[in-house]
Amino acid sequence: MSIRVVGIGGSIRSDSQSERTLSAVLAGARQAGAETTTLAGTDLVLPFYDPSVAERTDGARRLVDVLRNADGVILVSPGYHGTVSGLVKNALDYVEDLRGDARPYLDGRAVGCVGTAQGWQAAVSTLTALRSIVHALRGWPTPLGAALHAGEVRFDEHGACTDAKTAGTLHAIGEQVVDFARRRHG
Repeated sequence: MSIRVVGIGGSIRSDSQSERTLSAVLAGARQAGAETTTLAGTDLVLPFYDPSVAERTDGARRLVDVLRNADGVILVSPGYHGTVSGLVKNALDYVEDLRGDARPYLDGRAVGCVGTAQGWQAAVSTLTALRSIVHALRGWPTPLGAALHAGEVRFDEHGACTDAKTAGTLHAIGEQVVDFARRRHG
């Protein structure tokens, strides 16, 4: 059985630190055998989530459909003022559209979480916020998460993390999502 993992994150700025981080985690999921889909940057520019509006934009429908069919999820958010960016939070609010599904919200899905910021405090609080959101959405945060200080972690021109320890952590998060999904499918 094929394992499907969706990565959500980044910022509106193309090739951002958080988008490169998302790519690195998804590379770990692919190496573990998953099919991956990335929803980042402009893919996440959606109308503010409003549960009273039944009609969804094409982008919002795509987000919800990809999540509906995902076996695992990777979330990477830049830390804005010590928490998840509005871009990522709004995308996660659309998970509410899965409430009536057989697998509501992120139920039974492993979710790898990474917070990136220009300081350790904001990176850690962003990671904590992501993990709290995942719990609220009935997902299973992977045992390993990461908080990255964007001023200390570098990526080369090909998008590879230049620090071996950090690269290994990001790769391991992707692997844990795939491993959990495989175990769930038995």
